[in-house]
Amino acid sequence: MNRPHTEKNRLQMIQSKLDHWLYVALTTLRQVFVLLMIIYTAICVISFAIKLSALSFAEGPLAFSIINQLLTDGLYVLIVLAIVKSLFLKNSFDYAVTLLETGFVVLIRKLILLPTDPTEWKLLLILGATSTLFFVLIIVTHHYRKKWLMQDQDRRITEKNNHANIAQGETRL
Repeated sequence: MNRPHTEKNRLQMIQSKLDHWLYVALTTLRQVFVLLMIIYTAICVISFAIKLSALSFAEGPLAFSIINQLLTDGLYVLIVLAIVKSLFLKNSFDYAVTLLETGFVVLIRKLILLPTDPTEWKLLLILGATSTLFFVLIIVTHHYRKKWLMQDQDRRITEKNNHANIAQGETRL
């Protein structure tokens, strides 16, 4: 009778150890990936800074096409920065807001890159409406977050005052 019970415990112990080692391996791989993304981000920022300074010194006043290219590169660097930032977030709410912000920057970058061809007005309209929707969602999310933080602070103050009142009432008795 004891044999199936001990075998079950042994299987649970093996599964627990396996889960632990898989978690360690996954955490290690995540850290390596984060390190590689930080290095990639540094390369992007340095490359953009070199390109910006070289073009500014060589060209003097920049033409629109060069400014457009620099803006595109800068927005790309912002996208990479937002992705790397999201790797450090633990809160799913912050992660969702970061993804909204990244999506907004991606859409703006796409709008900048698209040539202004009158036949593509529907695509430009859809991209513009989508980026506007993302922007509104970001603003609304930040508003509600601030409102929830204020409500949470008010709740904490009320609870603290209630605990103080209860403590004062007990000392009076």
